Amino acid sequence: MAIKIYKPTTPGRRKTSVLASSDLSKANPWKKLLRTKKNSAGRNNQGRITVRHQGGGVKRKLREVDYKQDKFDIPARVASIEYDPNRNARIALLNYCDGEKRYAIAPVGLKAGNQVVSSKTHFQLRIGNRFPLELIPAGTMVYNVELEPGKGGKLARSAGSGITLMGIEGKYAQLKMPSGEIRLVSKECLASIGQVSNVDFKNIRWGKAGRMRHRGIRPTVRGKAMNPVDHPHGGGEGKNPIGLKKGPKNVYGKKALGVKTRRAHKVSDKLIIRRRKKRKK
Repeated sequence: MAIKIYKPTTPGRRKTSVLASSDLSKANPWKKLLRTKKNSAGRNNQGRITVRHQGGGVKRKLREVDYKQDKFDIPARVASIEYDPNRNARIALLNYCDGEKRYAIAPVGLKAGNQVVSSKTHFQLRIGNRFPLELIPAGTMVYNVELEPGKGGKLARSAGSGITLMGIEGKYAQLKMPSGEIRLVSKECLASIGQVSNVDFKNIRWGKAGRMRHRGIRPTVRGKAMNPVDHPHGGGEGKNPIGLKKGPKNVYGKKALGVKTRRAHKVSDKLIIRRRKKRKK
């Protein structure tokens, strides 16, 4: 998939790029797998904002994506590769031999007309197939990996994501995450072979504020640009510093940037062999 760059006919177009849609099917989405999506605008059931900078955006309908793919030993034909407005990856409409249709996350290289299958016994190395980790050879790239057997895929579901299976030790499989973290997962967990589609999504230049508003993302104002009553960094004239504070604070006065957010003494700590790499500043 390629990035499409328009001629700079307007100031907004000058900084804008989009993804080419030549890989997508022109068919309409399957109506029986569509659901109405309610826009919460970042508010909880009490009406209070719990996630800032959300609201508005284009109306969307949810696609019911099957993260389990638990129809074992029943082949499915890929009817179409479709755009999903609720995620950055492409989705594939699967037509099973028994007549059922389901949506699944599409990997790189999967095309309409291909056949995929899920199985717990017979392994076949083909993109999009789904098997327990114990059947997959070491060094294989996988996606949509379960954390607990039968609970559905939780890991590597976004565009371009892929997990490397390092090997099997005892009752656990050793996985290398996209962040560099190495962790153990039960070898009975299911995983799909391949890498999630739409790898170039991270290279899009959104270009103007309007495109972000279409996505439902509202403006983010710097704390330094606010008044002291609104933010710990507020006040001052011009390009003012944050004052005599030991470090940057968020809008609620808590430490920001570099603060660990993972809860201490989690049960899954023993399953993490190596922590993720720190990002270079």
